[in-house]
Amino acid sequence: MPDNEESKGSTAQVRHTLGEAAARQLAVTTKTVPMMEQITPRWLVSFLSWVPVEAGTYRVNKVKPTLPGTRTVECSPDQEVELPEIYVDYEEKPREYTLSAVTTTLDVHTRVSDLYRSPHDQIKEQLRLTIEKIKERQERELINNKEYGLLNNVAAKMKVKTRAGAPTPDDLDELIAKVWKEPCFFLAHPRAIAAFGRECTYRGVPPPTALLFGAPFLTWRGVPLVPCDKVPIGDEKTSILLVRTGEKKQGVVGLFQPGLVGEVSPSLSVRFMGIDHKAIASYLISLYCSVAVLTDDALGVLEDVHVGQYHEYK
Repeated sequence: MPDNEESKGSTAQVRHTLGEAAARQLAVTTKTVPMMEQITPRWLVSFLSWVPVEAGTYRVNKVKPTLPGTRTVECSPDQEVELPEIYVDYEEKPREYTLSAVTTTLDVHTRVSDLYRSPHDQIKEQLRLTIEKIKERQERELINNKEYGLLNNVAAKMKVKTRAGAPTPDDLDELIAKVWKEPCFFLAHPRAIAAFGRECTYRGVPPPTALLFGAPFLTWRGVPLVPCDKVPIGDEKTSILLVRTGEKKQGVVGLFQPGLVGEVSPSLSVRFMGIDHKAIASYLISLYCSVAVLTDDALGVLEDVHVGQYHEYK
């Protein structure tokens, strides 16, 4: 009996077909390009109007305010009334914006790029991911840069604070009243937009949705709420920006440098720097940009926005 049982056990392990593990050695695995969770839609870049800056510097000329009580223009003056003599004075020291550089170098060993180039080119994918990181940094700088970032260039008169912490329809209406000349879009952290949505739902006025650039956006008073995770959050508080864009509207404009050597997209260049004695190939990736607020009333901000308030429904 023991001999028979042993023979049965050995017989059960005899295979008559090719196993999956062995067959996989001859199969071709379908591989994706590298995925990176940090990549975002970067809607701010899409919603801004962009102006080419040929010499790397952009000067914003402004008019001096008219003094109170000054007579400038007469409406239907009498025949014997002396007409006012006027002229428009300019600021003598206008602000100039110099393009900022977001740059890095990429090193790839030639042995790696030569031997492991199929099905995906190693250099191409390394450049693609590096460019994505640079573009993410660009959007962060457009919002938070100490010199030209939007959050640091809001005039004092264009700042509004929330009434009760959470962003309510009344708060956004107050912000629209500040930037009332053709506002283009709100810019807020996704959690701030979610907090506003909760306040609208609680009041029974859910915000409508609009399809822009092939994606759905919540809107308020017809103005889209654009999500951006680069708007900072601290202690469950953040800010919501409201922006008017375009030179013709005296709004906010993005600045870029056209015609760069090795340009792969507007203001973004990739240059081959050579191969060193260790067979390492180097590439210089540079992106030049800035953002300018042409008039104070083109940019407003709602401050002290609480994003952690929730409601209970019976």
